Amino acid sequence: MAQSTTNKAAASAHAANLPDIYRRLSADDLREALRKMHLIRRFEESAEESYMRGLIHGTMHLSIGQEASAVGICMPLSDADYITSTHRGHGHCIGKGAEVKKMLAEFFGKEDGYCRGRGGSMHIADVSKGNLGANGIVGGGIPIAVGAALSMKKQGKDSVVVSFFGDGANNEGAFHEALNMAAVWKLPVVFVCENNGYGMSTSTKRSTAVPNIADRASAYAMPGVIVDGNNFAEVAAASFEACDRARRGEGPTLIESKTYRIRGHSRSDRNRYRTKEEIESWQARDPIGIFEKELTDLGLITPEEIEKVRAEVEVEIAEGLEFAKASPSPSPSDVTRYVYTD
Repeated sequence: MAQSTTNKAAASAHAANLPDIYRRLSADDLREALRKMHLIRRFEESAEESYMRGLIHGTMHLSIGQEASAVGICMPLSDADYITSTHRGHGHCIGKGAEVKKMLAEFFGKEDGYCRGRGGSMHIADVSKGNLGANGIVGGGIPIAVGAALSMKKQGKDSVVVSFFGDGANNEGAFHEALNMAAVWKLPVVFVCENNGYGMSTSTKRSTAVPNIADRASAYAMPGVIVDGNNFAEVAAASFEACDRARRGEGPTLIESKTYRIRGHSRSDRNRYRTKEEIESWQARDPIGIFEKELTDLGLITPEEIEKVRAEVEVEIAEGLEFAKASPSPSPSDVTRYVYTD
């Protein structure tokens, strides 16, 4: 009886400490969020390993360390909602429901990839899931998102468009033009700046006049929200609020997700502009570890369930790599096919 009373007291304490966003999401939702975060991490680590073995050519931009931002932002979205992504967009793709086997096939330049091997790492798209595509142009996806949001509003749809971009893009003209237009027309778009501290090798402190990129929202009469991008609950709560606001017809929101990329800008980055201590301090704030500890402390998942999630992800990655390796290569005679839509 005493043990039962203790368990009930513990459960009551957990419920009292539960963040509001966790009351909105089911246990299955939270487990799926954790699975996607692990999937993003292992996908990028596997892609990196494949690159080092010569199986992937060109370059890639990894988002290791930013998983909570991608998954948290995508939590309110359905297949009827849209995203535009960046050159560092693998996490956004997986957050929006992409299949890792097709992503890996695209990396390998194979016909079974999302873009039949024509796009590679920086141009993965899946319109069936509402992913309008990653974009190699800094800030290139922001006006595309505004155009998609205008289309949704004109059609009277309940869809929201999320535009992911990095801190470097906030100094592009397209950023300012797009935010102004979205605010004037009260479009259902959420602008998400994943501020990882550096645009290539230039820190935001040296490139941006305002201390916070979210401060720029006030110039366009929209909310500017700053969240800890390594904290899933904070990111998801901000995304739900912004998406709810957009669906009510109240217009756009700018979310600044402060996070960090553990790897360099790209595979060619020698990382000489960052100190070892800085990188290690952010590694200690690993978003996956933070999320697992929070879920465990709140009694929402067990260590055994976490291990099961990790094992499932390992199987999915292994199967994805085999799928990519076995996929046929494009024929040189078809090189111009599937480049433009019909």
